[in-house]
Amino acid sequence: MIFMVLSFYITIANAQLDSVNYHRRKVVLWTSSGIAYAAGMTGLYQIWYKDYPQSKFHFFNDNIEWQKQDKLGHVGSAYYISNWTSQLYKYAGYNQKKAALLGALTGFGFQLTIEMFDGYSSQWGFSPGDLAANTIGSSMYYFQAVQWGEQRIKYKLSFHSTEFSKYNPELLGEDNLQRIFKDYNGQTCWLSFNLKDFAFQNQNFPSWLNIAVGYNASGMTGAKTNRLSYNSNAIPQFERVHYFILSPDIDITKIKSKHKSFNILKEAFGFIKFPMPAIRLKNNGKINGEAFYF
Repeated sequence: MIFMVLSFYITIANAQLDSVNYHRRKVVLWTSSGIAYAAGMTGLYQIWYKDYPQSKFHFFNDNIEWQKQDKLGHVGSAYYISNWTSQLYKYAGYNQKKAALLGALTGFGFQLTIEMFDGYSSQWGFSPGDLAANTIGSSMYYFQAVQWGEQRIKYKLSFHSTEFSKYNPELLGEDNLQRIFKDYNGQTCWLSFNLKDFAFQNQNFPSWLNIAVGYNASGMTGAKTNRLSYNSNAIPQFERVHYFILSPDIDITKIKSKHKSFNILKEAFGFIKFPMPAIRLKNNGKINGEAFYF
């Protein structure tokens, strides 16, 4: 269904765009997008779903799980899929607004497929909360692209290894790659605000300097509550906490360079929050500083 809706919008855009490079459009829409979608879904299935039993389609309310960390992950995934695919549509010749619309629909559609996978998984289900988070992420990209023609508020992600995954590797990841996606304890989600755009209009102020607000949750060995044991081995009981974090940031996409390789890399890895000094506010009100937080 989502691809029928997406095709409808693409058809309308095709009829209105005389300046589109039709060869590029064909490559982008029917070759590159299809390959990326197939590869992404296959990889996701291998990481998340292949070892879990299936069931009839059903709904599931998981809004209290993982201290909302998983919901922020959905926001970020939808935001960046919308962003990256919008760049493909612009490469194909669509103007800014239409590329932003098609990119946002593609990001939302990609995430909707994941929700459908969840809906047929016996251990999860189709989550309205995830759907809402996906909508926020795609909308965050779309409205900035249309209003400002750029992303002045960027979603970013950082990750650090934690001790918690070893106590429940089935949920938190059995290897380093899985832990990046599954261990919510090590993920920090950020909103990075460009200072020049919002506060310092002086021409000499660095355009790459941002201030970022982050969220991290920790102490979790289970989704809603911590598990007592894993494979008959007792698990230490950790305090489930969360933090709000304030830190300077670097927007590498604003750094100008004549090197094509750097320009490609900065767009590909612009979602990563660089290790920087940070101030952390714990949910109990305690404040502490970090020399380098990632």
